[in-house]
Amino acid sequence: MLVAAAFSVEGAAASADARPIGAVPATVVTRTAVADDEPKCVRVKGAEACVGSDDSDRPGISVEDTASDHLHPAVEYYLNGYLGTKYVIHNLAGEGEVRGTGEVGEVVTFRAAVYRGNRRVKAGRWMTARNVTKYPVKRETRVTPGTARARADVCTSTKGAASLCFAEKTTFVFACDTGSDKHQARAEYFVGGDPTARFEIHQLAGVNTCGKAVHGDLAISKFRASVFNHNKRVATRLYKYH
Repeated sequence: MLVAAAFSVEGAAASADARPIGAVPATVVTRTAVADDEPKCVRVKGAEACVGSDDSDRPGISVEDTASDHLHPAVEYYLNGYLGTKYVIHNLAGEGEVRGTGEVGEVVTFRAAVYRGNRRVKAGRWMTARNVTKYPVKRETRVTPGTARARADVCTSTKGAASLCFAEKTTFVFACDTGSDKHQARAEYFVGGDPTARFEIHQLAGVNTCGKAVHGDLAISKFRASVFNHNKRVATRLYKYH
């Protein structure tokens, strides 16, 4: 079991391995002609991940595919200095496309990565950005699986070890670890009907804990709960459509 902890990172090092943006599909990040604030960006060959202010040309957190190949880019990040929940956005749209979300915390620690399917093949250095949005996601680390079920409209589970719950009016998603073992719960889902951006919540804090993501008024369109042993999938279900 990984014990959840707070951390503070300036620049590259880290110890742990919505508001709708732009036009439809809602996970697409569009560039504006003039940016009020330059976003903070990190790069690895094939991917550029950025965190920007509400008025920048890359608001929130996003990742761009910068290579023409059979790999895809992703941005991995933690919010508000909490290591118990890791978030990943996979950009499946192709070269030159940008995908992301505007829902970030007061502190965002992030890095760019490149994946082949579900396997990460390389990742860059971590960077921390602070105070980038007027409407930060609040830190919420004490939600239990029972509380998540009570607050949600829809839930699914996998082998009694992982559950995914979400609400429909103001969309939030919980990934909950419900198994007393060394494995981790993971929520995998798509929002706003966009099949080119896959969102993940990796719940790392241990049994009876939940990680939360917020997506504003964007509806969940496809979802499943999975169980992982580090990066190896050990249990899952077929995606459910909503």
